[in-house]
Amino acid sequence: MTILVIFYYAITMSIVGIDLAIRVTPDLGVGNTPLLALPGLTSFSTSVRIYAKAEWFNPGGSIKDRPALRMIQRGLETGRLTSGRTILDATSGNTGIAYAWIGARLGYRVLLTVSSAIHPEREKILRESGAELILTDPMAGSDGAILKAREIYALDPHEYFYPDQYNNPENWRAHYDTTGPEILAQTGNSVTHFIAGLGTGGTFRGTGSRLRAEIPSVRLVAVQPDSPLHGIEGLKHMESSIVPGVFDPFLADENMSVRTEDAQAMVARIGIEDDLRIGVSGAANLVAAARVARREQREGRHATIVTVIPDDGRMTAGAGANGETQ
Repeated sequence: MTILVIFYYAITMSIVGIDLAIRVTPDLGVGNTPLLALPGLTSFSTSVRIYAKAEWFNPGGSIKDRPALRMIQRGLETGRLTSGRTILDATSGNTGIAYAWIGARLGYRVLLTVSSAIHPEREKILRESGAELILTDPMAGSDGAILKAREIYALDPHEYFYPDQYNNPENWRAHYDTTGPEILAQTGNSVTHFIAGLGTGGTFRGTGSRLRAEIPSVRLVAVQPDSPLHGIEGLKHMESSIVPGVFDPFLADENMSVRTEDAQAMVARIGIEDDLRIGVSGAANLVAAARVARREQREGRHATIVTVIPDDGRMTAGAGANGETQ
């Protein structure tokens, strides 16, 4: 009898855990963000169009709500995230805020390792979101925060749920299952180019892979800063960084480097031409999109270019070489 009761309890809790994970996404309102037309960037052409996913419409204000929620879901499903454990990860901002509000909603403490080069406003938002912060060497950037998170987890792995956003396959799978299908539906399967920056690499890999599975001819363009010392918060210069396990180096048809100054200029330009406030990483994506649009126009081709604007800039006012916005 005792064995049967224990077996029933185990099965019931397993089903409840899976059911909770499934129900979290619609209840929390993550995803299904608008696709915005940006006519100011293609005023020179009637055959080329640029569109961008407005990811600040997510509850936490950024695209990182998608993978953060998915990784927490998976933690609940597998039993790695249980009552009393603390959610621990390295972050440069957006994922941390996602962990914080989702953790608060579900009743979990959140501990984040963050480079002390973080902009004060970004740090303030993280703390106000309920997260506890451990600041790391500013010269080590996001890599220093990653190493600190690994150190903390190794000392007491039973105390923490460590999603490890840079190496967790649920990061890119969140975009494969949500961002990609949304873009296909919103463009009527007409997208010709997809452009995204490389932070963890999750947005580019997940979305790009899904688009290619449905439209084999789609061109995938990866964006990163042009040097190790840059001011495009949220993006990594892969050659000089700890390369995330999420990153797929063979997926992109083209790799495009963007200068910090060009991304900052785009922040101002898009505010004037399309009346949008965006962050510098989203602006870097638009710099690349505008280049591709000019090229397609010169070649006389029709193009539907889609990119993402990870956030609205409220947390990316500062400079620093971090790496996670996308």
